[in-house]
Amino acid sequence: MGKRRMPDLYRAPFPLYTIKVDPKTGWVITAGGGGGSKTGIKNAVHFLGLELVGGQHCATLVHSHDTDTRATMNLAIGGDVIAAGQDGRCSLMRFRQRQPRGKAATKDGGGSEQGTARRRAGKGGKGSEGAAARGNVSEMNDNTTQISVDTFGEVQSDLNPQDPLQKCVRFSSDLSLLLTGGTDGHIRVWEYPSLKEKLDFKAHEGEIEDLDISPNNKHLVTVGRDFACSIWSGNQLAMSLCWHEKMPQIAAKSYRYMSCRFGKVEDQKDTLRLYTVQIPHKRDRKPPQCYLSKWDGQNFLPMLTNPCGTEVISTLAVSDSGTFLGLGTVTGSVAIYVAFSLQKLYYVQESHGIVVTDLAFLPDTLKGQSLKGNNEAAMLSVAVDSRCQMHTVRNRRSFPIWLVLFFCGLMVVGAVLLLQHLFPGFI
Repeated sequence: MGKRRMPDLYRAPFPLYTIKVDPKTGWVITAGGGGGSKTGIKNAVHFLGLELVGGQHCATLVHSHDTDTRATMNLAIGGDVIAAGQDGRCSLMRFRQRQPRGKAATKDGGGSEQGTARRRAGKGGKGSEGAAARGNVSEMNDNTTQISVDTFGEVQSDLNPQDPLQKCVRFSSDLSLLLTGGTDGHIRVWEYPSLKEKLDFKAHEGEIEDLDISPNNKHLVTVGRDFACSIWSGNQLAMSLCWHEKMPQIAAKSYRYMSCRFGKVEDQKDTLRLYTVQIPHKRDRKPPQCYLSKWDGQNFLPMLTNPCGTEVISTLAVSDSGTFLGLGTVTGSVAIYVAFSLQKLYYVQESHGIVVTDLAFLPDTLKGQSLKGNNEAAMLSVAVDSRCQMHTVRNRRSFPIWLVLFFCGLMVVGAVLLLQHLFPGFI
């Protein structure tokens, strides 16, 4: 595993910043754009239909929703709703599948386009790159899936007076809360779906890099550029984490937290883990290691910390089962780790040409399982290079326990017979 050319699952006509998979339909939802600059690069949310054909994944552009002059930098999915971070606002969009209306080739009133431009996994020859550069193909047939997207709400999620920008967004697992963090260092929590503001508090000095909320809504974890990883109960600081407490060789403020995610523990229903990524605050001529840490998700005691390479980590993802962790880097590399041991299982150096902006594992729903095929894990990655790629870990071969015991029994019997033959009267 190392530097090699990965086939593109899909290539958009604009930079991609975020990706999620709808657990119910299996649609891949990815977004980005050129922002408000007059470069001619559009801003849109793309819905991709994912298929597994002959053991290979392929993607079809099902729908493109235009977001005018605002690029979507981050998003979260809550049921049939997308919460999209666009500049200093969080836009709420409801998506639905609708019945085909026959052949059509139009933009709808909301400025969205539907198309059937297929982006098959391949080696990215001139033909496929040309098709990608053209963007959406606005021709549909009677059997094509059609999606409608309607914006029904919006909240101001960042109040930075200079350059407001929402940097992260989450729905609580019960869909009762919507949480955002941005460059002004504030955490804002809204009741959902009423969008009534519940909390607004200063969590960090400077930008908030990431946030996550525990499944029971009891704890909120935030990481910021002020070197802090904080655990909150409501708007009250419960504790601050220190990942290098038992590593005296790590100088204070030489590292900062980059990402945080809660994760389940496989086969342990009530057990929870928290994972954090630490990156160097300053880059040296000889790049120092980045670190991946695992914490108890109830009392937040440190459990394990391992180095994860000298490439600066840009994003973190956790699989639904909590078995795997995904890491992307600023140099375009992608890795999958085993959550239990924090050991690297999969790695492709510079899979993308530039910074990996987001990762998403296929969900553990029935739809997600069918799309995984004969793979233990399947993870999507997107980057500023406009490419979406699929990374898979094949199922590891194992033997049934009864077969193992059977062979052990044969070995014991064989050993006894051999000893009886060599030493008559042994038994």
